Amino acid sequence: MNDGTAQRGPVLDDEQFRRLAEYGEVEHAAAGRDLYVSGDDSYDFFLLLTATVDIVRDTTAIEPERLIFQGGPGDFLGELNLLTGQHVYLTARVVSAGTVVRIGAAELRRALTEQDDIADLVLAAFRERREVIRSAAGGVLEIVAQPDTAQTLELRTYVTQMLLPHTWRSATSHPGRSLMTAAGLTADDLPAAIAHGSVLRRATPGTVAKALGLTYRADGRPVDLVVVGTGPAGLAAAVYGASEGLVTVLLDRSGLGGQAAKSARIENYLGFPGGVSGSDLTRLAMVQALKFGVRIHSPCAVTGLDLSDDRRPTVLLEDGVRIPCRAVIAATGARYRRLDISQWAKFEKSGCIRYAATELDVRDYEHQPVTVVGGANSAGQAALSLAARGATVDLIIRGHDLKARMSSYLSDRIRAHPRIQVHAGSTIRELAGDDTLTSIAVERPGERPERLACHALFCFVGADPVSGWLSGVAKADDGFVLTDRRLPTGSSGTPLPFQTSAPRVFAVGDLRSGSTKRVATAVGDGASAISSVHVALTGD
Repeated sequence: MNDGTAQRGPVLDDEQFRRLAEYGEVEHAAAGRDLYVSGDDSYDFFLLLTATVDIVRDTTAIEPERLIFQGGPGDFLGELNLLTGQHVYLTARVVSAGTVVRIGAAELRRALTEQDDIADLVLAAFRERREVIRSAAGGVLEIVAQPDTAQTLELRTYVTQMLLPHTWRSATSHPGRSLMTAAGLTADDLPAAIAHGSVLRRATPGTVAKALGLTYRADGRPVDLVVVGTGPAGLAAAVYGASEGLVTVLLDRSGLGGQAAKSARIENYLGFPGGVSGSDLTRLAMVQALKFGVRIHSPCAVTGLDLSDDRRPTVLLEDGVRIPCRAVIAATGARYRRLDISQWAKFEKSGCIRYAATELDVRDYEHQPVTVVGGANSAGQAALSLAARGATVDLIIRGHDLKARMSSYLSDRIRAHPRIQVHAGSTIRELAGDDTLTSIAVERPGERPERLACHALFCFVGADPVSGWLSGVAKADDGFVLTDRRLPTGSSGTPLPFQTSAPRVFAVGDLRSGSTKRVATAVGDGASAISSVHVALTGD
């Protein structure tokens, strides 16, 4: 597949082309025929034998049709949404008649599993094409919103995490105002999204996912394993489960990556000596999961379990859909707590209070005063990331020793950084400002409150388990899920590692009572739990 202007990406050699063609059927493609069109629920993978095909983005409200790629003999068509199940957002039009090889989704997954060299090349091409489309195919998904609101940040974070090609326009810019006029939008409709010609007013990740076909849809195959939660533990469980032959579904309430995706930089994860951002680690794991055939659906809220059949747990979704399966791995982790301070909800809604330090979160605060509250690694990573952007950072910790809960490599850098001021033994007492946050009041025991300039507050304090949906499963008093040796005495039989009080339900990562809150531990939990799943399924 060529772009006309860009260099040709990864291509199959003649032998690989012939080997991959064995998984499909040859057919004639007449000039003018559309192999697939924008808005289709799904499409097939095509090898081009003699035909030439244009890949175009449809006409939008403010832009004409646009040529994205041109493929000729020896090329192949397709990109990442072949694996995600997302609705088609580009049209493939035959320009010169000829022959093609059509390979269906199931056969493509089989080919990627059986042909390692082809899988590596095709996945590399899919990822490269997604990046090209994200930068060149404006209009596939258009978002217009007021900058810096919590709703805008939530929507932009979601489409970024899911690698969705999109164009973002601020409602205060000329292109944004033009799009609003063309689509008949008012300020009350924001944030808004336009997908396949449909206008989504007051858009949310859920409404965008539904429009793009990313919500759960049964495909007729019995499900072996449902993994709930897409942090490192859930992604690892899905990758290992699917790679070992289990038909695996991965669900998440909000996006991908869990708390790890919110980390600006992870420097102590094995294999990344230069460090890796949480979002990059999540994207790599997502593509790896898709390679092995994991079906990823997000946002997809799970509300409970039906455990009436010990051998067939059923996952209950918010929209009433039921997913019967052979085993469940719970990996929903924990979420950061909010502080009980007056006006917290007001500034949270305006986007001045944030619970992540991703590229999207920190980019607006260069050379501005900000506050980070929390004493663990996530807070330290956030403080360093903001300071690297030129922000002046006040780091507020309740304890008196920065190294008590933070790794030394972070605490040492923070102490030495000229733009970070640590306030130990301190508590935030007040938030001030009209529409946006302008300052906070910090207090130490026995001292008068100190007022600090602050345009954004990044909160990383404590965490509560996301375990409410695990009905019928034993939990500790603090809500974290009990597994294996921590289960109450008298439980029937000897529980498997990571097994909960329900025979075929397992818990991994931060959700598990007594777990070590580290990315590497979470990945190990998810991978190891698959061994227990296989043992539990023995005899089915």
